[in-house]
Amino acid sequence: MQKLIIDGKKVLSGSIRISGSKNSALPILAASILNKQTTIKNIPCVNDILTMLNLLKFIGLKYKLSKKKNSVDVTNLDKKINTVAPYKLVKTMRAGVLVLGPLLARYGNAKVSLPGGCAIGTRPVDLHLFALKKLGAKIKIKNGYILASAPKGLRGASFRFPSISVGATENAILAAIKAKGVTIIENCAVEPEIKDLVNFIKKLGVKIKIKGRRITISGSVKEKKISHKIICDRIELGTYLIGGALTAKKLRLKNIDPKLIKSEIFILKKMGVKMRVSKNYLEIYKSSNIKKINIKTAPYPGFPTDLQAQIMILMTQAKGVSKIEENIFENRFMHVPELKRMGAKIEIRNNIANISGPCSLTGAEVMATDLRASVSLVLAALIADKRTKINRIYHLDRGYQDLEKKLIKCKAQIKRV
Repeated sequence: MQKLIIDGKKVLSGSIRISGSKNSALPILAASILNKQTTIKNIPCVNDILTMLNLLKFIGLKYKLSKKKNSVDVTNLDKKINTVAPYKLVKTMRAGVLVLGPLLARYGNAKVSLPGGCAIGTRPVDLHLFALKKLGAKIKIKNGYILASAPKGLRGASFRFPSISVGATENAILAAIKAKGVTIIENCAVEPEIKDLVNFIKKLGVKIKIKGRRITISGSVKEKKISHKIICDRIELGTYLIGGALTAKKLRLKNIDPKLIKSEIFILKKMGVKMRVSKNYLEIYKSSNIKKINIKTAPYPGFPTDLQAQIMILMTQAKGVSKIEENIFENRFMHVPELKRMGAKIEIRNNIANISGPCSLTGAEVMATDLRASVSLVLAALIADKRTKINRIYHLDRGYQDLEKKLIKCKAQIKRV
């Protein structure tokens, strides 16, 4: 099993091109089931994307991926379609469940394995099924699979999610755009990735509007050849932004939209991080006087849970006690025992982490537990004395394209073995 070996205390400088958003590309790839010919640009070539493409191929679609151009052409000719998403393809990637809505909408039935992904909480699919039932689907769960049918087609409906869910909002949209009549969904997630999906769907001729947390959908898909460029990955951007604040003489982050991380920029500036914000790039500098801060993870536009582990590393270098309240997932402090092995002073009580700083981190052998936890260990290793070995880095490959290559280019001492 591969691992990363990182020698810390190196000063980073250079530039990093931020990849397209994995969390935007996955639902848009699922949406390609509803169209004949789709080109997606700025797509990140990470393992979750490759898994989704293989899932589409299993269903009966064809694709042509250009890793050099970061683009993919997806074709659905409705030939030999298999409306099944098997366990072997869904077990490692939670987003596999997103094919449920479009398969049901286009073909009237679907059999989708209950999803896997990171072990950071229960994350049930109840809200996905709640939405599909409101649209007229009949749902059963049997032998680890979701069995969904709508032989007479889906019908528009008005309903409100009992709690906010990004995945459930995406699945509801992907099903509703083929439903008869108007659909109004309340209490939706409104992350930039949702808005990117909506912009893609508009190219299919669907009338869809976001107002606050309400999404209104009318009209139906008009199949045609379309092209769409994925937004930048705001979580990758935030990760390298924090990395630059920890280690960089000057680090330029390119291919970005700073409007996507307004709250993160605000918090980092409040912590004393020095940066220069431009229209399509950010420059970040190591900050020697990091201030303590208290943050709460929350649905967008709040602070994202996917950056919680990374900002915790910055908090270990702040003067005083910082606090993180994790309000999205109940099991998302699994990286803390590994950080403690490196000398971090962190106390956990229920969903709150108290981080005391500043403290010196020391290299150690550690183990990644999920995608974002794994990259937080990389950030910790970059500022640690001596050498760090990070095991189970397959988590990293699910969501960060060419991570070690990007860091090596900026003078980090890191290798994969």
